Amino acid sequence: MNVHEKINYIEYPCRNLEATQKFFSEVFAWSFESFGPDYIAFSNQGVDGGFFRSEKCSLSESGSALTVFYSENLENTQEKVLTAGGEIIRPTFSFPGGRRFHFLEPSGNEFSVWSDK
Repeated sequence: MNVHEKINYIEYPCRNLEATQKFFSEVFAWSFESFGPDYIAFSNQGVDGGFFRSEKCSLSESGSALTVFYSENLENTQEKVLTAGGEIIRPTFSFPGGRRFHFLEPSGNEFSVWSDK
């Protein structure tokens, strides 16, 4: 649903659209729609968005925003990330309100998963 002046869509750079699509499908059960050879879109994931072909990647250390997923079972989600080819770049740590870890998906974009459990 489009809501006036609310976040509506988010896009990420992507070195390998096929590997990124496979990763998010396996770990988070995302579905994608292809819009030609250089773009894939996802929807119904809290916010809609897509990946565009680019040699760049999104990393918080270079000033990019960090997208954070929620998990009811942090260890299970971390295992799924690793099994699907993700790389843990910041192991699970505690913060006020919960715990989280950071990972890279196959195209090098950084994401995080947190839990209050």
